[in-house]
Amino acid sequence: MSDPEDIARFTALYDAHHPRVHAYAVSRVGVQAAEEITSETFCVAWRRVRDLPAEPLPWLLGIARNLLRESYRARDRQDALARELRTWAAGQPPAGDVGEAVAERAGMLRALAALPDADRELLALVAWHGLSPGEAAKVIGCSKASFYVRLHRARRRLERALTGESRAPDRGAPAPRPSLVSTERKVVR
Repeated sequence: MSDPEDIARFTALYDAHHPRVHAYAVSRVGVQAAEEITSETFCVAWRRVRDLPAEPLPWLLGIARNLLRESYRARDRQDALARELRTWAAGQPPAGDVGEAVAERAGMLRALAALPDADRELLALVAWHGLSPGEAAKVIGCSKASFYVRLHRARRRLERALTGESRAPDRGAPAPRPSLVSTERKVVR
């Protein structure tokens, strides 16, 4: 349980500096993203309320700046992955003995590149990284049941991307070919 002095100290800090921290974040990333950065900044401040310096505004702005840099790095990593997937998907399969396997792989990469980042992450955790659904749920930060639902939906979207459909298949549609939905690792259904 929190100390009443800590609560009072944090409340005074929040009331005094929230508008300026929010304005700083807005000036860097716009209104929508600024809400998240400001909230995270004050979450860090709450966890470290006993470490508050005498002049907390520069400290708070430093926290916000670090959070902004983290978000930029995360976005850059996601953009690089998306570019890499698009590059792989756009590449033409080389001629030779492995034509069918290469064409299937190129089709899979195109389908993966067409999926949202969240779907790619779910599929990669299970199929490429070999995590169990329970382990992958911990990575994502959700319950195992919720992960199963998300994974099922991601697989359905992957199936539609592979077949080039723009609408959801009907309930009587055949199950996807295992070689298209799974990679070399096991995929839990």
